[in-house]
Amino acid sequence: MSRTVAVIGGGAIGLAVAWRASRAGWTVTLHDPAVASGASWVAGGMLAPLSEGWPGEDAVLAAGAASLERWPEFGRELEALTGESLFTSDGSLTVALDAADAADLRRVAEWLETQGYRLDLLSRAEIRAAEPSLAPNIRLALLAATESAVDNRALVRALRRACVDAGVTFAQQAVADVDGLDADQVVIAAGTAAARLWPGLPVRPVKGEILRLHRRPGVAPAPTRTIRGSVHGRPVYLVPRGDGIVVGATQHESGEDTQVTVAGVRDLIADAEALMPSIGEYELHETAAGLRPMSPDNLPILGRVSDRVVLAAGAGRNGILLTPLSADAVVAELSGTPLPEAKTCSPDRFDGLGVSIDRARK
Repeated sequence: MSRTVAVIGGGAIGLAVAWRASRAGWTVTLHDPAVASGASWVAGGMLAPLSEGWPGEDAVLAAGAASLERWPEFGRELEALTGESLFTSDGSLTVALDAADAADLRRVAEWLETQGYRLDLLSRAEIRAAEPSLAPNIRLALLAATESAVDNRALVRALRRACVDAGVTFAQQAVADVDGLDADQVVIAAGTAAARLWPGLPVRPVKGEILRLHRRPGVAPAPTRTIRGSVHGRPVYLVPRGDGIVVGATQHESGEDTQVTVAGVRDLIADAEALMPSIGEYELHETAAGLRPMSPDNLPILGRVSDRVVLAAGAGRNGILLTPLSADAVVAELSGTPLPEAKTCSPDRFDGLGVSIDRARK
């Protein structure tokens, strides 16, 4: 007997869900009018749950780390299936420019050790030896050797190819009503649009602007690791690519606005130069903005909300990182055996917190 599932959303998570569900025996239709054109296309591609962790966010760290553990096998399988080259960095380096940032790095390192993750703190000399292109006034750095980054655009290309090869059908139209879909099961993986498809879903858009820079002849090469830091209180990251660097990302609560602003570009360039002075010699190849689908507690929302509907929503700034965990969690829900590692991401966590997710629909 055929089992059918409709996946709404053609970003990295929706594509991964469709691929894995098809491989698990489901007949899958993916609904999206413009596959791979949303936040997944704009993303930095960092796989950095440890260096992005903050004391007290234990559940966020656990979910991100569980997905990071899945990434090597997930990525290698996609590369073997499609011929795409996905991974672009070897480790993450979070840097401190002043004493306050250095104190924060030490605090994060101590907290991570209590969670079972020991990361190395690097001195000025060790930073210069590891990444010579970084600014000489960087005081301290936290090295997360197991973290990485992927080329987000190569990822969505690979996932789309894998879906086609697995027999997924693509329906290039928007879905306005979940109830109108002709499928046994429905997966909502529609980014910020998920809140319109399921009443009460606590997902809001947060705008992020990024820059894509190309290296010019004679200019210092990009770092081999992802570089993260804070400049004037603004977070900034540099993610290596084969042809240059992705610089990101601003963060604005501005509704559905996806326009790139002069101030956003100015701040990103200035902050990036504070970390890597030679970056000013790179070509400014592209500016872009996307909408992160944020949840109230920075955890994704993964799980069943009715007999027919499963959510893969609210991945926020970590959508690329959370792609393998989200796909595994959704396919497990479809089969009736929820994934233990995704328990803290269940929609049930909002019960009693004043968040009313509609569970009356079938």
